[in-house]
Amino acid sequence: GVLHEDLRLLLDTALPPKRKKVLLGVGDAKMGAAVLEELGVQCQTGGVVAELMRGIRLHFPALVRGLTAQSAAKAQLGLGHSYSRAKVKFNVHRVDNMIIQSISLLDQLDKDINTFSMRVREWYGYHFPELIKIVPENSMYCRVAKFIGNRRELSEESLEGLEEIVMDSAKAQAILEASRSSMGMDISPLDLINIESFSRRVISLSEYRKGLQEYLRSKMSQVAPSLSALIGEVVGARLISHAGSLTNLAKYPASTVQILGAEKALFRALKTRGNTPKYGLIFHSTFIGRAAAKNKGRISRYLANKCTIASRIDCFSEVPTSVFGDKLREQVEERLAFYETGEPPRKNLEVMKEAVVEANEVVAEVKRRQEKKEKKRKKREKRRLEALAAAAEETAENSVMETEENDVGAKKKKKKKKQQQPEESEAEPEENGVEEEEEEEEEPLPKKKRKILVEPEQQEEEEKKKKKK
Repeated sequence: GVLHEDLRLLLDTALPPKRKKVLLGVGDAKMGAAVLEELGVQCQTGGVVAELMRGIRLHFPALVRGLTAQSAAKAQLGLGHSYSRAKVKFNVHRVDNMIIQSISLLDQLDKDINTFSMRVREWYGYHFPELIKIVPENSMYCRVAKFIGNRRELSEESLEGLEEIVMDSAKAQAILEASRSSMGMDISPLDLINIESFSRRVISLSEYRKGLQEYLRSKMSQVAPSLSALIGEVVGARLISHAGSLTNLAKYPASTVQILGAEKALFRALKTRGNTPKYGLIFHSTFIGRAAAKNKGRISRYLANKCTIASRIDCFSEVPTSVFGDKLREQVEERLAFYETGEPPRKNLEVMKEAVVEANEVVAEVKRRQEKKEKKRKKREKRRLEALAAAAEETAENSVMETEENDVGAKKKKKKKKQQQPEESEAEPEENGVEEEEEEEEEPLPKKKRKILVEPEQQEEEEKKKKKK
């Protein structure tokens, strides 16, 4: 009923203050009432408005400038993708698809391990038929067959290894005595090698099944903790797998959850007008097995009701906890005791009030832990960024220092070159000092000296001329 901010902004900008009484065509009556309440704009709804809106949507690319039919189709496709993406849960830890696949694989592994174990029994039974009665369990039989090999080689020394596998000294002694007086046929070493390799494969499959069961338990505690606490991990996972998802299971009524998995018997009963089934997959729960024959239908109906509540709590709660599942399990136990002893159980309202209080405490604790983890993660991220920034600064400083050192080195080289040049110029006159002196001797005399030297010669010539005269 609250008007969207974008629509309010659009109407405030589109309509001037004086034209608030303009009739505005809106396809939805609730939207029109909200616009009238918030902005005081009278809106008209009806069949004519719906046709007008349909025409606007049809010819929208022609009415808006710059909008082509191709871009409008792209916008519609993007809107569809974003809507579908919003419907998908992005929480990786609460994905029920993994539960569906793991429970399907677990059921398939049970069938395959059973078939392969029977094959090992028949194959090794030709050589040691008495072992089948002593060790009835499939995986243990495969381990014992792999350990024994040829029964004629079994001795007192291998008794300790047998006790470790069988975990019973009496059984190990019985196997040793049976091997000495066995009626089985002899077997070749090649056949024994094949039997041992096949037994090894069956053992590895059974070990993988244990690991897969642990994985399923951990996923159920994350995705549907209340349902797994109420009815068990395997039965809860089968219910989710049969419904298709946890959301679909939460949408089912209790009457559907009660007979989920017994659809074939239900339709056969409807067709033949016989008795409809009382339970489906929830029959594998321990509660129905513990109830008396006359109370099985009642307890199955009650258990289906509680399963529906638990699945809805798991599906639509932000922080899933197992508190509600534990309380619902206590209620089913009390109802079982009521059918047997007549002791009245607690009321549902009282139990749910206690569960809400405990769940709030647990949620607060979980949120506190998440905040701590988030703070630690932010601190680690901050430290990492600081370390990266410090490393970047160090590399920048190192590069600056290297450039400065290169500049200083270049300057020093230039100074050295300049110093070497005058030294060379000074060293050259020292080396060629003799030559310079000789050159100085050969240099012409100055004019005054020339005059002094020339004057006596001229006087002598003049005297000679005078004598001649």
